Amino acid sequence: MSKTFLIARREFLTRVQKKTFLLTTILLPLLIFGFYALIIYFSVKTGDHIQIAIVDNAKLMTNINDKQNGDIHFNVVQNVTTSELDNLIQKKQITGYIVIPENYNIMGFDTLSLKSDKSIGILTRDKIQRKFSELLEEKRLMALNLNKKQIDSIQNANTLQFTSLQGEKDSNAKAGISYGVGYFSGFLIYIILFIYGTMVMRGVMEEKMNRIAEVIISSVKPFKLMMGKITGIGAVGLMQFIIWIVLVLILTMLLPLFFPQLAQQTNNLPMQPGAMQAAESVKNSGELQGIMSALSTINFPLLIGTFIFYFLGGYLLYASLFAAVGSAVNEDPQDAQSLLLPITMPIIFAMVIMTKAVNDPNSSIAVFGSLFPLTSPIVMMARIAHGIPNGVPLWQLLVSMALLIGGFLATTWLAAKIYRVGILMYGKKPTWKEMWKWAFLKN
Repeated sequence: MSKTFLIARREFLTRVQKKTFLLTTILLPLLIFGFYALIIYFSVKTGDHIQIAIVDNAKLMTNINDKQNGDIHFNVVQNVTTSELDNLIQKKQITGYIVIPENYNIMGFDTLSLKSDKSIGILTRDKIQRKFSELLEEKRLMALNLNKKQIDSIQNANTLQFTSLQGEKDSNAKAGISYGVGYFSGFLIYIILFIYGTMVMRGVMEEKMNRIAEVIISSVKPFKLMMGKITGIGAVGLMQFIIWIVLVLILTMLLPLFFPQLAQQTNNLPMQPGAMQAAESVKNSGELQGIMSALSTINFPLLIGTFIFYFLGGYLLYASLFAAVGSAVNEDPQDAQSLLLPITMPIIFAMVIMTKAVNDPNSSIAVFGSLFPLTSPIVMMARIAHGIPNGVPLWQLLVSMALLIGGFLATTWLAAKIYRVGILMYGKKPTWKEMWKWAFLKN
């Protein structure tokens, strides 16, 4: 039996048989969903509703009270003075008020003021501004003698339909779903590289500090020892990852049963601008029917297959580098932190590129990030969610895979050279310059 396999099996069994493995594997998803459930619960029970009073001296805002929904409400008031409104704000009965003067021109663009006692956050300001602008827009259209049916057709009309050269429709719902799936997949690999790469480094450090490596090296070559540790810990991560996926799917189906207002509260949580646009696109595309139609356009077999490939390829590439750092450091953990910067920077850089790639998968920076081996495991997942060839041409996917395999072989060779010297080196503070010399030492 291969010595590499024996080492991998030892690494796998010693970690899987620990109680901490079972606790982290089962309890971590439960804790995450528990915190998420608490956030939803407090959002539902203690969420603040914004009450805006409109003093409509121009008699423009009629019949708006019957159309209020969500957490922002506009209420038209008559024969109320500003001092009375100030008292209502002090008593927390309203958040603020808007005074529309009697000579206000609905077809003009005069600026109105919203007066409030407390500072209003930037996201809430944007929502208030958007909803009030929608009310004014409807009144402007009605001033042009348009009926309700005509106004609805103007507001809900889609003036552009995006299609590919092959004639396939590229709906807003599909773009929104692709954004969400790509961002989630890339972020998941980002977390995996950090967690399991650090796990490999700590495993190597423990054996070196406990002098176990000196005994093992007497019967196995350093390269086989390193590959055995990487393979064994990688198998632990893959098993843990599969269990997490199953638990997440189960909990995702159960969570709406306990919190029926999940979808509404999720839409009210803060999101980054790109995610807000994607969510709005999905919302405006026919609700559930549009979402299900968009999901059917996602090539999930391709997505899952590429995810497994880039998960394994990215892990093997970075795990060898983390192992090299672990073999070089001594008792002081701060030495490891100083050496990790050149390894963690490409991962962070890949995350930055991914935020661009999910919105524009064919931009030059996204193409570069998906081809460069140190960033491709994260960036390519953001592009592949948009499909082939719309998001990623097939040749770019094949080239990216080939470069990732080549990058893994190159980093493994380099890390093995460092590992063979560093695992038996004590008493000297390592530097990258010193490790570079180790990589080219002759046997």
